[in-house]
Amino acid sequence: MNLRRDVFQAIADPTRRAILLLVATQSMTAGAIAANFDTARPTVSKHLQILTECELLQQQQNGREIYYHINAKKMKEVADFIEPFRQMWDERFNKLEAIMQAYKTKE
Repeated sequence: MNLRRDVFQAIADPTRRAILLLVATQSMTAGAIAANFDTARPTVSKHLQILTECELLQQQQNGREIYYHINAKKMKEVADFIEPFRQMWDERFNKLEAIMQAYKTKE
């Protein structure tokens, strides 16, 4: 059975976010990724499967090894979705900072 994975559910898990950070700069094998965690290798493999199913990671076979790397296009889609929220919170924090500065000046 092929389940449709949600990107945001995938990145909600701290281990999967850590995996994304690991492979952000270089492709890595499952074994190399698993070596960075204190969990069983099958657990890391399940995380890799989820990240691959939601297309955040892509696989590339090189001989007998499978290398995982970031799917930049999918990551950009996630970033584009989040950007308006980031801008909204930046504006709110800037307004709060201006209010706090005005309050300090009055004291």
